[in-house]
Amino acid sequence: MDGAEQDEMPKGRFKRVLLKVSGEALMGDQPYGIDMTTADRIAREIREAVEAGYELCLVIGGGNIFRGLSAAAKGMERAAADYMGMLATVMNALAMQTALERIGVASRVQSAIPMTTVCEPYIRRRAVRHMEKGRVVIFAAGTGNPFFTTDTAAALRAAEMGCDALFKGTSVDGVYDDDPRKNPAAKRFETLDYIDVLARDLKVMDASAVTLMRDNQIPIVVFNIREQGRLARVLDGDGVSTIVGG
Repeated sequence: MDGAEQDEMPKGRFKRVLLKVSGEALMGDQPYGIDMTTADRIAREIREAVEAGYELCLVIGGGNIFRGLSAAAKGMERAAADYMGMLATVMNALAMQTALERIGVASRVQSAIPMTTVCEPYIRRRAVRHMEKGRVVIFAAGTGNPFFTTDTAAALRAAEMGCDALFKGTSVDGVYDDDPRKNPAAKRFETLDYIDVLARDLKVMDASAVTLMRDNQIPIVVFNIREQGRLARVLDGDGVSTIVGG
């Protein structure tokens, strides 16, 4: 698939999509680390989307390996802790690249912190060209700056890449008014305005990420990445999700 132009037109309303995956999603049933079986499953879903004509880029968190904010709360200097968290996202990005490449999906990892031995530096125009050629671009190391979350990095890259939507893969099938894992009566929202998310503090993404998406009029689609086949269905407009700002 390397270098192949995408001839098929995607079925859904979005063509170029940034997929934000939490580091915890890569743990599978493990208490920490990377479960390659889970990475392989997500890779197969990404391949299905690419073959359907979608242009995809990814941002993966690092919470399965190291969470900077938690370390800072335990006494580590915040900037140093955040840089360690950024390095964890590079590890996850390389794991996802491995999973993609071994099923024939061409991919590139671009890091906001230059480390040319293992991946490309982040260059916006190069990343756009990779996607136009059908390659999946995985953005690592957040924004390259401490004090910014991977949510903010995902929103920033979605805006820079001219994405039609930001898909956030979580462990639940949308945004609820309460935690559905604790409250069976929790109500799922079909759609929300950006201002509703901010005013009600619904924890879709951090406030700076939601504001950036609002200012650039990029919808946020929240869905369950843990359910097999859900990504393709949501991309095609058939799956269960919550759309913010759409």
